[in-house]
Amino acid sequence: SSHEHKLNFKKSKEACLSYIQDAMLQKQWKRAAEFLTFYMESLEKDSSTESMGPSEIIWRIGTEILCHHSRSSMKEFNSFIEQMKTSGVKRYLKVCLEHAFHLLCNGLIDEAYQNLSLAESWRFGEQTAIQDKEMKLIQAYRGLLDYYSWSKQKTILLQHGQDGFEDLSVEQEMHSCFRKAAVNLKEVIKIPGVWDQFVKCYVDVMEFYGDYKEARQVLNEYAYNSKFPANPNAHVYLYQFLKRHGESRKSLMSTLKILHDIVPSHELMIDFNTMLQKSKKRKKRRLGLEVIFAGLDYAGWKENVKAWSCLARQVKQIVISEKHLDWIKQEWNSRKDWWPAFHFSRYLAKRNWQENESLSYEKALVAGILLGKDCKYFKYVSHQGCKAQVKRFRILKKFVNKHNPVYLRISG
Repeated sequence: SSHEHKLNFKKSKEACLSYIQDAMLQKQWKRAAEFLTFYMESLEKDSSTESMGPSEIIWRIGTEILCHHSRSSMKEFNSFIEQMKTSGVKRYLKVCLEHAFHLLCNGLIDEAYQNLSLAESWRFGEQTAIQDKEMKLIQAYRGLLDYYSWSKQKTILLQHGQDGFEDLSVEQEMHSCFRKAAVNLKEVIKIPGVWDQFVKCYVDVMEFYGDYKEARQVLNEYAYNSKFPANPNAHVYLYQFLKRHGESRKSLMSTLKILHDIVPSHELMIDFNTMLQKSKKRKKRRLGLEVIFAGLDYAGWKENVKAWSCLARQVKQIVISEKHLDWIKQEWNSRKDWWPAFHFSRYLAKRNWQENESLSYEKALVAGILLGKDCKYFKYVSHQGCKAQVKRFRILKKFVNKHNPVYLRISG
């Protein structure tokens, strides 16, 4: 019966897909290809199959197999993809985009560009909102390749300039690529989303042609427009741009403050701490201590010599002046239960001493102030330093012993 036939077909189809999945997971690409062939043949014989589901499955699985199969060639891949483009018009732009990615991964930049150009001119019926978004992506990646061509032409022109030659055709080609890249890139970065690479490329061309106002406006929009998702990189790009163009320390700190609120462990927090420490305002110096303590809460900073140096320097200044010991106490209170094991164990003292003498010195100073002269980390490192007759470790030991009462005041 028709019902029984449909039921049997459904079971066999599911079983075949299960075999394909199993083969792919075990990286048995030849076996997976054979099962996919059976699957496609059975679909062709069955008139009851819905067209939407299988073509999506075949496209995804087939692409994966062809990318890994030992006997697969670019010619076969291109042929398969062209078939997939015509098998479902609703997925045409998606398939074109993935095809372009595959070509780029294989170094076929001109072919990828041509593929995107053809996709951009494609139309089918009334364009839906989804197709509109996909078309924007097509245009964006074509803009990215225009930027790549512009960058290549720029390098050639600059090299010729250094040699005293002028090549008008190269310059014209460069400006042509610039115009196409600028139009497509600007169009896509208006849409709320994460467009890091596209924004960087657009800002690069704007800066090259001296349009700093446009570049800054784009970066401000990318960082501060509430319609865009929270993105640490947006604030990093803005900070780097402001720094390149000699903006005030106030502007730089304002940008880094927002970055600190989003990612307190970002590597630029060392720059932020340095700027805050140079401030004459007590409130900002207090924030600087908070910033560097917060960064060192993360495992990625455990062996960051610059970070420990920043903390050691500020803690030492506070201890010598005996002002603002309450700042250290406030930061230490929330960390005294876990920092000793996290940063100042005897095991870490031995490892740090063997691997990085400068790191062990900075950490030992902080450990001695926060945990006193009997701290395991401080005792081991200062002993090894004095044993090796390194002068600064003798000075360190005297400093911590002299200011040991500070530890009692901090520990409460």
